[in-house]
Amino acid sequence: MSDFDAVVIGGGHNGLVCAAFLAKAGRKVVVLEAAGETGGGGHTREFAPDFRVSALAHIVNRLHPEVVRALELERHGLAASSVRQPASVALSAAGDPLVLEGAYGETLQGAAPAEQAAWTEVRAQLFRYAGILKPLLARRPPSLGGMALTEAAGLAMTGLSLKRLGREDMRDFLRVLLMNVADFADEGLSDPRLKGLLAFDAVLGSHMGPRSPTSLLGLYYRLTGEHAAVAGGQMIPAGGMAAVTGAIRKAAEAAGVTIRTAAEVSSIEARQGRATAAVLAGGERIAAGTIISAINPRTTFLDLVGPSHLDTGFVRRIGNIRMKGDAAKLHLALDRAPEFTGLPLDRRNARLVIAPSPDHVERAFNPAKYGEFSPEPVMEIVLPSINDPSLAPAGACVLSAVVQYAPYALKEGWQVGKPRFMEAILSVLEAHAPGIGRTIVHAELLTPADIEREFRMPGGHWHHGELQADQMLMSRPAFGAEGYDTPLDGLFLAGAGSHPGGGISGVPGMNAAKRVLGIRDR
Repeated sequence: MSDFDAVVIGGGHNGLVCAAFLAKAGRKVVVLEAAGETGGGGHTREFAPDFRVSALAHIVNRLHPEVVRALELERHGLAASSVRQPASVALSAAGDPLVLEGAYGETLQGAAPAEQAAWTEVRAQLFRYAGILKPLLARRPPSLGGMALTEAAGLAMTGLSLKRLGREDMRDFLRVLLMNVADFADEGLSDPRLKGLLAFDAVLGSHMGPRSPTSLLGLYYRLTGEHAAVAGGQMIPAGGMAAVTGAIRKAAEAAGVTIRTAAEVSSIEARQGRATAAVLAGGERIAAGTIISAINPRTTFLDLVGPSHLDTGFVRRIGNIRMKGDAAKLHLALDRAPEFTGLPLDRRNARLVIAPSPDHVERAFNPAKYGEFSPEPVMEIVLPSINDPSLAPAGACVLSAVVQYAPYALKEGWQVGKPRFMEAILSVLEAHAPGIGRTIVHAELLTPADIEREFRMPGGHWHHGELQADQMLMSRPAFGAEGYDTPLDGLFLAGAGSHPGGGISGVPGMNAAKRVLGIRDR
């Protein structure tokens, strides 16, 4: 007889959230994490002597309030270690940055009065429309094979919210829903800096450019998040992402979850159409009535379960999930804080974006279509040690940036291309922060290939699958594994490859736990 009711594979934040919800409901749960520590891409690590940084994600804007509330994350240290509502700054090499203050631009500074007025209307429109989608992204997606009462109610509420928009807004919502972000921005705005920021945020982490069909969905996805009960709110955690994932781990342990690190699962045992155990690389077998995979869906089915236990069509669909990353992560250890052209020193605690216009972002994307990196990359930058000096030696500084576009399958290979891409990145940084190159003590660039290897993310894709219209809602990750269920009884998904996708939200883990509890309690 098993010592556990449930085995959770993967100790990233979604796995920990899932385990904590199950344990709080009285289940006995073990989390198996292959790495030496939990947190996945959301942990903080030393990348140079005395310089620490969030490994991948460095901003939180999607952590679901129910996760915070139900797991009492503030009691476990989250509130005391958060820097809230950083401004978003669109940098300009010409020295005239644009500042979106508050929760995604409650106020706009640095633009003409007419543009400020236009932005007020566009921002309100974006939040109205994102609000229609928000309930769909927070719940289990409706099943095409048989809709439960709660799912039908959720769709009804979404329809009611859409109706409440009014006839004109409802028509416009349907018109722009699958629009590209560049055309949308052109309709209401004129400042290329502001439009470039929107374009960048819409395509961040995706194999898309601003003029790609449906790219506006990415911006809606971002704006459905919130922080501190503020729609569009975000935070840069003091102490790095470990402050968030650490609080989730403490909540899981307080609920009674057993956490095992350096416990790599080599296979999921299946008998007569049911998952029965997780088998570790050393041969140890851990049986449980419920097995939950919070890792990549392709890894789960093709590597751990194995095609022999699955339908051929399902195997083909899983193998066809698009998940080739285009985002790289840059970490710089600097001997002093950089100075960006035109940016007041007291604004360096903001989220800094280099994306001069939608056309610039589109040009940066074009080479990625053909397996080449962008010679003029766009990027999101934070200086976490400005808010938390403990991350760097006295007087020094840490720079963390997400950089696009860096295709997973680089035509020339990353061994050759990586130094050249680094040169391109530093050239862009130098144009916006003159002299920054002379301050670099150590540099680390993680390409999608590095991310795949170090964080067990196939394709180096942070969302474990493209967030595009055909890979969202009931099509995520693929038909037959939607809604956290799988073709095997007793096996469930709980990672970013499931609905609603990536980001530090905890929603896949929370919803998967609710699904397990709902089935087991019938």
